[in-house]
Amino acid sequence: MSRCDSMAEGKGYGKCILFNEHFVVYDIPSIVSAIGDHTLATVEATDSGGVRLIDDRPATPGYKEEKLEHQKDSLQRILDAMDIDQEEDLKITLEGNLYCASGIGASAASCTAIARALNQFFDMGLDDDQINDIAYEGEKGYHGEPSGVDNAASTYGGMIWFVRGEKNTFEPLSLKEPIEIVMGNTGRVANTKAAVAGVKERKEKYPERYEEIFEDARQLAHDARDALERNDIEKVGELMNTDHSLLQDIEVSDEDLDMLVETARSAGAVGAKMTGGGLGGYMVALTPGKELQEKVAKAIEDKGFRVLRTKIGVSTTPP
Repeated sequence: MSRCDSMAEGKGYGKCILFNEHFVVYDIPSIVSAIGDHTLATVEATDSGGVRLIDDRPATPGYKEEKLEHQKDSLQRILDAMDIDQEEDLKITLEGNLYCASGIGASAASCTAIARALNQFFDMGLDDDQINDIAYEGEKGYHGEPSGVDNAASTYGGMIWFVRGEKNTFEPLSLKEPIEIVMGNTGRVANTKAAVAGVKERKEKYPERYEEIFEDARQLAHDARDALERNDIEKVGELMNTDHSLLQDIEVSDEDLDMLVETARSAGAVGAKMTGGGLGGYMVALTPGKELQEKVAKAIEDKGFRVLRTKIGVSTTPP
């Protein structure tokens, strides 16, 4: 394969699921937003050694070690999807300011960044839809059968109404202006595959109870979309609180996530919930305004946990 650059870069953005992680796997609408923090992939030509990946991203202790085999699988899937031989002499380096932990779309951000950098390096001329498809293939290495919501946010940016189906539906949602959030990190790496499998097992065991919960989640998504489009931030926060309760009901939250959610609410957050796969990873608090964002962030830090101060609804312009 001909190389059109000696070096190339690509970005993939982190994400925050505001509504309906886990439920999205069952074709229930989800609302997700890209955040400003990103992973940067650099591809360089080398003299020998085949394709090598150097991971220099900041991360939760143990995250990269636990995800290493998934990462190898993911990279191979990306190379296969782009018809790139493993024997190509390339060095891929991952960096950026996205702090890697469960629940923030770190794997999707890396897949998108790698796909974009390889696209530029080999001058393939792929558009965002094709990059998104490749990132989805890469995500399979981490999540088995991913919903597709993480790579969509990482690729397209902004806020997205997402419905999984035979053909996934992406609709951009517009906020009046970006909103400050705080993301609190439990410091534990989540096993998303195990969490998804657990929900499936319990749903099959308690079909009537779970059907009721899932229908509540479906209605909540539409209510949340309406509130976002009306810029009713108080209602958005209230619905985030309700969504967290539904996620507790399907047993994907845990003691640390619940504690951080309560800490954020007590500090004045408009709403707070777990985000991502659960059973570790991140929670998110809606904190419009820098002053409230700082107050909530400090309350979580005072408990000894790491936080990310960022915004949702930020339009991204990837290279």
